[in-house]
Order: sequence, then structure tokens, then C-alpha cells
Amino acid sequence: MHDRKTTNALPAILWRVAAIVGAMLGLSLPAMAHPHVWVTAKSEIIYNREGRVAAVRHAWTFDEPYSAFAVQGLDKNGDGKLSADELAELAKVNVESLHEFDFFTVAKASGVKQDFSQPVDYALSYDKARLTLTFTLPLKIAASQRTFSLEVFDPTWFVSFTLAEGDDAVRTVGAPQGCARTITRPRPLEPAQQQKLSEDFFTSLSGSNFGAGFVNRVLVACP
Repeated sequence: MHDRKTTNALPAILWRVAAIVGAMLGLSLPAMAHPHVWVTAKSEIIYNREGRVAAVRHAWTFDEPYSAFAVQGLDKNGDGKLSADELAELAKVNVESLHEFDFFTVAKASGVKQDFSQPVDYALSYDKARLTLTFTLPLKIAASQRTFSLEVFDPTWFVSFTLAEGDDAVRTVGAPQGCARTITRPRPLEPAQQQKLSEDFFTSLSGSNFGAGFVNRVLVACP
């Protein structure tokens, strides 16, 4: 993962929205506690016909404040709805900015980190006041090992990722018969603890991996 040492290094779309939210709330952004953006995540681990992991598909639903400000001015035809075409450019910006941070995704096959190709099939949808970004990350080389792990998190905790509730938060598609999934969710901080995590605190931890304590992880073991 790349280190986010200054606000200029942040994904432009995330920082812009966080700044607007802070202004609307009458807050000074440096005083805001982490995180700034909240994401509810679902994922699919996709296997090919040979029983190898070929891709990971994410569906990330953003919190309402981020969603509301991100879509301002995008309803070009004024019909009160946001079509896929109207959201296409925003989807492109999101995916391109995520590349710098390895898509907040770590995949390992038998403990060996896997590399991704460029994302495909990306799109945004807007429903019930929330944006959902979907995109597929193909593995550069399909993984044939018996154990495959997937981690989703932001090491700087600027973005808080939470797996959706239920056992289907991470699904396998086309997996060999007998594969088993184990999902691990991080324990959330108490409100009093989170309030202490100001921007100054994270600035003092330049180069740290604080967000590693909030990893969402799934392990798939196949016979």
C-alpha cells in the first residue's frame, strides 16, 4: 500500500467530499476524527472453469453524506434520478483514484500476495440516498492454491470498510465443491476511542499502518 503523507496524496474525490462535509457541519477538517468516509462492502471471489481464482468483484456502498455531495450536479436531465450514464464519469474517477492505493484489497494464495490487472466492469448506481461502486479486479495469474485469502481495508483508516451483515457478504462463484469460507470482521472502536483519533494524531503517525487493525478478511479453503 502507498503511504498517504499529505492531503494532496489523497484520492481527489474522497478528499473533496470530506472537505465539503466538514464545512457543512461547521468543522475544521484537521480536527475531524478518522475515518472520513464509510463503506459497506460486499465481495465475490470468482473461480474459472479450471477451479482457480480468476477475479475479485467488489460492491462498495458509500455513506449518505459522501453520496449526497458526490452526486451534486450529476442529474443532467433534471428527472430526479441518476442513471448509469450520468454516473459513468464519477465511477471512472473513483476507480482511477483507487489504483494508487491498490484498491484497498490484498489477495493471497497459500500466503503469497497476488497481483491484480486493471479493473473492469466498473459502474456506479444510486439507490436510497447511497452510491454503490461495483468493479471487478482480475488476477494477473489465476490462483490454483488450496487456500485463498482476501482482505479489504485502508491502512490509514481515512476510509472505514465494514463488511455487510450476513454470511453472503463474501461469496464464492464457481468454486470447486467442498470449499469453505471463514469471514473475520474487525471489532469496532467505542465512540470515546474514535473521538480521540484526530487528523493531528494520524499526521503524527506518518508511515504507519494503523488501519491494519480494522481488516475485513475472508479465508477460502478448498480440499
